[in-house]
Amino acid sequence: MKLNHQLFDQMRAATRQLLSKGPSAATNAIQQALASLSGGGKGPQPTSAPQAAPAHPAMRDINPPPGKQPARADTTPAEATSEVRDSEPRTKSSWHAGRAEHAAAPGSASEAATGRAWAQPQMPASAQAFVEDLLGQLNIGGGAGNFGAGLDLGNFEMPNFDLPGMNGGRKAPAIPEGAQFIAGSYTNHAGTRGYKLYIPSTYHGQAMPLLVMLHGCTQDPDDFAAGTQMNAVAEEKQCFVVYPAQSMQANNHKCWNWFNALDQQRGQGEPSIIAGIAQQVIDDYPVDERQVYVAGLSAGGAMAVIVGTLYPDLFAAVGVHSGLPYASAQDLPSALNAMKRGASASAAQRKHADGGSPPIIVFHGDQDQTVHPRNGEQVMEQKLRAHGAGTAQAEADAGSVPNGHRYTRTTHRHTDGTPLGEHWVVHGAGHAWSGGSSAGSYTDGKGPDASREMMRFFRTVAG
Repeated sequence: MKLNHQLFDQMRAATRQLLSKGPSAATNAIQQALASLSGGGKGPQPTSAPQAAPAHPAMRDINPPPGKQPARADTTPAEATSEVRDSEPRTKSSWHAGRAEHAAAPGSASEAATGRAWAQPQMPASAQAFVEDLLGQLNIGGGAGNFGAGLDLGNFEMPNFDLPGMNGGRKAPAIPEGAQFIAGSYTNHAGTRGYKLYIPSTYHGQAMPLLVMLHGCTQDPDDFAAGTQMNAVAEEKQCFVVYPAQSMQANNHKCWNWFNALDQQRGQGEPSIIAGIAQQVIDDYPVDERQVYVAGLSAGGAMAVIVGTLYPDLFAAVGVHSGLPYASAQDLPSALNAMKRGASASAAQRKHADGGSPPIIVFHGDQDQTVHPRNGEQVMEQKLRAHGAGTAQAEADAGSVPNGHRYTRTTHRHTDGTPLGEHWVVHGAGHAWSGGSSAGSYTDGKGPDASREMMRFFRTVAG
């Protein structure tokens, strides 16, 4: 597991209580706080401890509203107003000009965080560093030879400890023999992000499609890959899949910043980084550039709409699960309003002057309590508006998953029959990846398989 700030507060309180009794007592206090939070402690449980998640929930909803995230107190005006370069036409030379191989991990000191309103310093990398930092915040000297160095960290254990929204303890998805799931990173003027690239065992040097998958809040590439099972689909369909990783410096809950005006412009912010990651894979592997797609969940779904709109020359189609329409928010208040009620009429009709509108497939649960289902409708309405209401034909059909959810699929086509979009409404589903696996977080196995349906739609678009 990864420690969070609630856990910080619990450990700090326990340390204060027994600090005067020496290193051993302080260690035991912290251990007791951990056991109490995980539901395994025998002592009294702090009243502020979060409730443990059910062992096997049938469905898990995700992504706390942006308003739940604490604001930084140390953001400086200089950090909040960092400038970025304008974009250039998409050519091999211009992409290479903004590209730099980087050995730093995502969220490293080299990253240009540009003063995100919700960003906070990343948690210490080790338990020893954590305790020293904790003692420092208590105004007690830590470090080698001092009180912090005397804590008995060798016996620290956190059995069955997994708070909701904390996926650091999840295992990486299983990789078939001959396949690879490799880490990389990309840097441009907007910052650095890590990613993981899935190369199927069926790859032997031939050109293959590329799918960019954008995770939801609190997730990471391993978790998202395990939950969506997109690697297994790519193995069957012979496709590269790259999973960009949002950093905690950019957003404390690892949400893509779809609501920031800066991150809704071509050549700037996170869209430029995501597009750059895709181009980096294209440059390094024999990708069929006619079959490059982007998809995402929740905040990642909203960002997938933005990236597809801004880079129609790069992405041939877009997949959106529980996301929001392009430019549906410009700040935190409008983001919260859009998530709760749907985008405003003016925002839903907004379209980037230089952008396009690739074919799109939308999934949304009609019981989503985090991102209102109206947003899924607006994503499709925005797409249809871009092509003119009279140029599309719609056809609806209904179905159900055995022992699972019912769904309604509305298919939109050009007058010549070519695909324009699909809108799937999953009845009874909440804010979770439809048809996903419990091996990852925030999935609903009772729904139709969004991963397979998205890949099918992408291949249909490719003709």
